[in-house]
Amino acid sequence: MRVSELINNTGKTAFSFELLPPLKGNSIQQVYNAIDRLKEFDPKYINITTHHSESIYKEDENGTYRKVNVRRRPGSVAIAAAIQNKYGIRAVPHIISQGFSREETEYALIDLSFLGVTDLLLLRGDTKKLDAEQRKMDCHQHATGLQEQVNNFNEGITFDGSSFTPPEEPFSYGMACYPEKHEESPNMESEIYYTKMKVDNGAEYLVTQMFFDNSKYFDFVKRCREVGINVPIVPGIKPIHLKNQLTALPRIFRSDIPEELAVALRKCKDDDEAKEVGVEWCITQCKELIRNQVPSIHFYSLMATESVRRVAEEIY
Repeated sequence: MRVSELINNTGKTAFSFELLPPLKGNSIQQVYNAIDRLKEFDPKYINITTHHSESIYKEDENGTYRKVNVRRRPGSVAIAAAIQNKYGIRAVPHIISQGFSREETEYALIDLSFLGVTDLLLLRGDTKKLDAEQRKMDCHQHATGLQEQVNNFNEGITFDGSSFTPPEEPFSYGMACYPEKHEESPNMESEIYYTKMKVDNGAEYLVTQMFFDNSKYFDFVKRCREVGINVPIVPGIKPIHLKNQLTALPRIFRSDIPEELAVALRKCKDDDEAKEVGVEWCITQCKELIRNQVPSIHFYSLMATESVRRVAEEIY
């Protein structure tokens, strides 16, 4: 079943989580270790993040510096296939538009199709670390352009407009949404407009950016339903596990920290105390979401697998 079907047919709030590929040169075993700690909660799917190359300068033996492109976390396609093969759990790699050319995207789609990985999460991706050359490359400026390329691929149309035999199993995909507004959206009305465009063009479900105030999620879902967005809207949740995330998460992800949570984190003496506060807040947050019959909860478990496990033990 596609991810959207797994979410809709569970009969209760489903569980899923997101993983980082290992840093270049490290073993996939750390990915397996994270899955082994969470698989007892019956994850319906596992997301694997994708990362574009970054430009760095390396010093040569003669003392001069040259710019090279480095992908610090390669392997999303291979990891997705390995997860499905080893665990039988639906793997959902991120496909991002920024930092990858349309041709590179097409090759990734071909490889994924051959491997039987046919669920995707389509995203624009982080633009802050793109260099000048990457900003000029032949890539999609927005996730909706990437969405069009995937739709065309499903119909047997390549990125340059030529034809090929369509894949036997077309890709299905979800896309991101922002209950607190994307940083580039001028207002919530625009946010809802573009969210509806994604769904009208084929997104089968939506996953939110992380949030810590459930009222923001409930208000967003209500507004989406009022304009005819009827696909599952999955809340994306992250348990805070570091004291500095009190300021880092709002800066990086534009997610507000409720004052009650902020006060509790300010009182923490170290990361261990902050982790306890984060777990308790996350448990309370998830219990309220489940009481309101959300279709699924998606955990951003990056570097916080143990915290996610503790939350899952309480709510599943």
